[in-house]
Amino acid sequence: MIRFVFLALILGAVTLTGASEALAARLVASVDLSSQTMTVIKDGRVIHRWKVSTARPGKVTPVGTFRPQRMHRKWVSTIYGSNMPYSIFFRGPYAIHGTNAVSRLGRPASAGCVRLHTANAKRLYNLTRQVGPSNMRVRIRY
Repeated sequence: MIRFVFLALILGAVTLTGASEALAARLVASVDLSSQTMTVIKDGRVIHRWKVSTARPGKVTPVGTFRPQRMHRKWVSTIYGSNMPYSIFFRGPYAIHGTNAVSRLGRPASAGCVRLHTANAKRLYNLTRQVGPSNMRVRIRY
């Protein structure tokens, strides 16, 4: 029983740390997997809400709070060979990026990345450059 309580306290602290870290960032891209939407929060204010596409059945979009690892205005997937404009990589090969498959936005369709309309990906990319990647968080939840 003591081990269970200790584990629960540790998991709670990690969850709160991730949430508070996201809230402390100047820019947060909050992705809701259940509604397939992204809410962009800058300096505590909601400034955008966009449709996204995340992992289709059989694929996974990572859940948690992440920092941008690298950014590329133009990128071509080394796995699928597809264009990924305005990519913000947040965990290994996973990125937020633009797509031409706009008819699929609002429902799961990707291999795990978070797809946005390319114009919106450009806005998020530029906002991230403006505040600095160290002041941006990607929060993905159900």
